[in-house]
Amino acid sequence: MSFARPTDADRELVAELLGRTPGGRFEVVVRDDAGRPVVIRNHPLLDSGRPMPTLYWLVGADLRSRVGTLESTGGVGEAEEACDPVELADAHDRYAAEREAEIPADHVGPRPSAGVGGTRRGVKCLHAHYAWFLAGGDDPVGRWVHDRLSDPGDTEGA
Repeated sequence: MSFARPTDADRELVAELLGRTPGGRFEVVVRDDAGRPVVIRNHPLLDSGRPMPTLYWLVGADLRSRVGTLESTGGVGEAEEACDPVELADAHDRYAAEREAEIPADHVGPRPSAGVGGTRRGVKCLHAHYAWFLAGGDDPVGRWVHDRLSDPGDTEGA
């Protein structure tokens, strides 16, 4: 995948949403109905050369807040318990392979490792899983988050 340059407006809005200037290249891969960035896809190496394990980053303020509420009420443990461990391990492997494919073959130096959000197994961050899911990734945790946020009976996720 080649990285399309974000517009100046994209860079400004993403910096505002993150509360800081991104440390590396990114592209906007999911936008809301108004065209604002919701998910960015990061290059796996920051401009400093430091590895960036989080390929997909949830930047949309409303969804970040809602997923944060889900995390703070035990969602990480619930998602890990609800998702098939073999399917989750496969998702981590696919995520790592996608990220690794973006690193130039002649790169020497540190590389990001592990799967979604830099974890080797289990669930570390619902935001990272959901971002990948929204960008089209087959992620069981992302599906679980989506189902929880979409459930009209789930008042905490609303």
